[in-house]
Amino acid sequence: MQFESHWIDTQDQQKLYAKTWGDQSKPALVLVHGYPDNQEVWEPMINHLIQDFYIVTYDVRGAGESTVPKRIKAYNLAQLSLDLESVVNSLLPQRSFHIAAHDWGSIQTWESVTEAKFKNRILSYTTISGPCLDHAAFWMRNQFKHEKSKFFKQLFKSWYIVAFQLPILAPTVWHFFNPERWGKVLNQLEKTKGLPLNQNISKDGEHGIGLYRANFIPRLTMPRQRHAICPVQAVVLKRDNFVSPELIDEIPKWAEHFQRVDVDANHWAVLSRPEEIAGYIQTFAQSHQ
Repeated sequence: MQFESHWIDTQDQQKLYAKTWGDQSKPALVLVHGYPDNQEVWEPMINHLIQDFYIVTYDVRGAGESTVPKRIKAYNLAQLSLDLESVVNSLLPQRSFHIAAHDWGSIQTWESVTEAKFKNRILSYTTISGPCLDHAAFWMRNQFKHEKSKFFKQLFKSWYIVAFQLPILAPTVWHFFNPERWGKVLNQLEKTKGLPLNQNISKDGEHGIGLYRANFIPRLTMPRQRHAICPVQAVVLKRDNFVSPELIDEIPKWAEHFQRVDVDANHWAVLSRPEEIAGYIQTFAQSHQ
């Protein structure tokens, strides 16, 4: 597939590497990748979306070809939302767009989807395995009071979040991963062989730890009331090793127009089930033009 490359300047002097795919006259769709991925994770899915959408992808700060901030606080959610704004203002000026995101891409996109300035510009949002941290905090507080088993189930799944707060150990672990080793991890999780390899996995893993350090403690200890400004679809992966499907139960409290799709898949379904996941994105977006 052919694409055009772009360099986007952020408001704090970082540079984001972005790509555009397809026919500009078609409805715009922005795809935001998660951790420890870069925008290449979307390529299997783009094959199934490019006939209907003009697609924008980008490496979030610290990932892929984008620059790496020196300070942890540069990864905070407000700055990540400004990054998205810089991308769409540059590549989709005065245009409305749909957005779909996975994992940390979803977490950071919730910040924009709950910002009033994006109302009527973001037409729809498909979130895949990435809750709003504020919503998750309210959910976990409620579960701790009333259903401790669900609280501890998610806490157990989130062990890596604690590990990522360790200043030396966490970044060093990623030095032991090469693309082939990481590929074996994905193959085991997804029970699918031959998934695309992330050739930049060591650096993407190391640098992206800043996402966790800058955001989890502030948001989980001081959650904000964040209401969606557009229709939201949650693609819920029932066998997700990292995000409990129950976390999605909180979304209807914060999204006026909400629908849920349950899929019998694991965390990286964007790689192992690209056609199916693309179909959910396509159907939802086309119903909210």
